[in-house]
Amino acid sequence: MAKKTNPTLNPFSILTPAFRSGSDTPREYLERCIHVIEEHEETIGAFVTTNFNGARKAADHSTQRWKTGTPLSLIDGMPVGVKDIMETADMVTEQGSPLFQNWQMGRDCAAVSALREAGAVILGKTVTTEFAATQPRGTRNPCDLDRTPGGSSSGSAAAVGSGMIPGATASQVIGSTIRPASYCGAYGFKPSVGGINRGGSFDNFSQSCTGVIAANLTDTWLMARTMSEKIGGDPGYPGLLGPSNLPEEKTPQKIVILETAGWKSASDEAKSQMGFVRNKLADSNFELIDRNSHKVVNSVEKEIENANLISRSINAWEGRWPLNTYASDLNPEKLSPSAHERLAQANDLDQAQYEKLLSQRSDARTLYAQLKNEGDLCITLSAPAAAPVGLDWTGDPNFTVPTSLLGVPAITLPVLKDEELPLGLQLIGFVNEDANLFSLARTISKIFNT
Repeated sequence: MAKKTNPTLNPFSILTPAFRSGSDTPREYLERCIHVIEEHEETIGAFVTTNFNGARKAADHSTQRWKTGTPLSLIDGMPVGVKDIMETADMVTEQGSPLFQNWQMGRDCAAVSALREAGAVILGKTVTTEFAATQPRGTRNPCDLDRTPGGSSSGSAAAVGSGMIPGATASQVIGSTIRPASYCGAYGFKPSVGGINRGGSFDNFSQSCTGVIAANLTDTWLMARTMSEKIGGDPGYPGLLGPSNLPEEKTPQKIVILETAGWKSASDEAKSQMGFVRNKLADSNFELIDRNSHKVVNSVEKEIENANLISRSINAWEGRWPLNTYASDLNPEKLSPSAHERLAQANDLDQAQYEKLLSQRSDARTLYAQLKNEGDLCITLSAPAAAPVGLDWTGDPNFTVPTSLLGVPAITLPVLKDEELPLGLQLIGFVNEDANLFSLARTISKIFNT
């Protein structure tokens, strides 16, 4: 098996002027994407299934709309992968489980419906770990085929990171968007909780949210904002707000440096990279504050120290019903050992314990909100190191789980390296200020020449 490779990201938004002029077309762009898929899919295994014929028809319609100057949106013609926990009318939704092999609901989930309405080209279903949890399904990292692409949005990250497609849907309840994007050298965005409607997605935890993995910052925003613009947020949430195009650049004044529990397991090179980040930001005349210099930051660090345990316990309680159903009424032998372990954990909890966990989460969110008065955004690593060797584990989530617990938006930028492999820089904002985070991310990206 070949090891380190140098895949190239394949952004969409940079081509729309060519679509307008007729020097390129969505159909031609789609064929280039299909060529990359045919060249690398057998080795990487990013897709559960593809629908090239349907994609070609959609791309032809998009080509005609661009030709007449009537695109449906800024992502009209964009080839997109859909994480395989999200229903699609024309393809299976197997949730990474043998229990749902060849299962097809015959409808689009809210996010896919929004993408189609915007003219996006639904190219295929991307591999997820079992029930978007822990058991991997064999997808390889395009940057090093001996390593995990991360998860649970394994296929989405691998497909984007390999240049097969410019964007894909993802989800996150622990670290399933930010971490795989980091490992595969792509951009990733986890919105504020409730930011994008999850109707028709088998991702029903209270901290879950639909995310995006894409080839550049613009494609990331355009996908996320378009979905929310068309179908809103989860019931009871305002949804992702902001301009249709990438928000205007904004310069931060103060930046909070977070370590999180992930710092203890970070590689020496990753820590060195974070030192490089601090120096780079300081040279740009940003004021940096951290746990050593600021009491509120220190308090937040302590409050989120157990974010992984709290989150996994909340998820276990909330997931007990479907797992118990699968274990008793269907074919328990088709559940992975990790699924049975999660079920055992869930059955050890009771309602009083769940209530306590929710209270701990609420306290953490209240405390974190105080940082809004101290800094414009927070910065940390997206993972403690490059993607681990092997395909039986999706990696350490301790740098990503705090944003899930807190319900805040996060972006990973592919600007760092560990072992000469991608390592993301994670930018963290405040609830319902997703557009502002993108504005700040534009400035941070320019500093690191991305």
